[in-house]
Amino acid sequence: MEAITNWITQYGCVAVFALLMLGIVGLPVPDELLLTFVGYLIFSKILHPVPVAVAAFLGSVCGITLSYFLGRTFGLPLIEKYGRFVNLKMKHLEKVRRWFNRIGKWTLTGGYFCPGVRHFTGFVAGTSKLELRVFAGYAYLGALFWAATFISLGYFLGEEWPLISAGWLRISQEVHALALIVGLLSLTIVAGYLYFRPRLWWKTISPVPVAPLRSTGPFDAKLPR
Repeated sequence: MEAITNWITQYGCVAVFALLMLGIVGLPVPDELLLTFVGYLIFSKILHPVPVAVAAFLGSVCGITLSYFLGRTFGLPLIEKYGRFVNLKMKHLEKVRRWFNRIGKWTLTGGYFCPGVRHFTGFVAGTSKLELRVFAGYAYLGALFWAATFISLGYFLGEEWPLISAGWLRISQEVHALALIVGLLSLTIVAGYLYFRPRLWWKTISPVPVAPLRSTGPFDAKLPR
């Protein structure tokens, strides 16, 4: 982890983008710890929030998109033959398949918050030949909420982050559960707002009565006063 924090401190957005992209594909990168460290660096005013947040989002998006195309192009034989080199096992793949059977495409969104699941969601979507635009809609939304949740967590921890990060592995399951709840709650609020807003806006408009035109001749009509 020390090497990763040094890379981020030294190379900033480039390191964040590259590490998250490789981590999503399956390389052993502690993604959540990385994102909380980014939030801590934003708190410490070492990194600017906008560029590094964009880099985190794009890294996550590129990683899962690459995983999608690998699954679409090579299919299951790729995992069977080379998965062991990056700790991607068939049992994890079967777990993701069960998730897809249970909650459908929302696995692409919520799967980000579950280590061992997010590394396979794009791949399984690719092997099932899911349309790219449908895949992107669900997966990229998950990337946005996932990156924002853990960067915000690191930012609000502030000076406590170095102390908490030392025991991260010990409490990682509790942190992931909390992050999943927060992320899904935020997603529900935003989805509800986008769904109901047009209807609420439409109801606030009072209908304006329009009097019919009364024709007094073939080419003459009087407008109502």
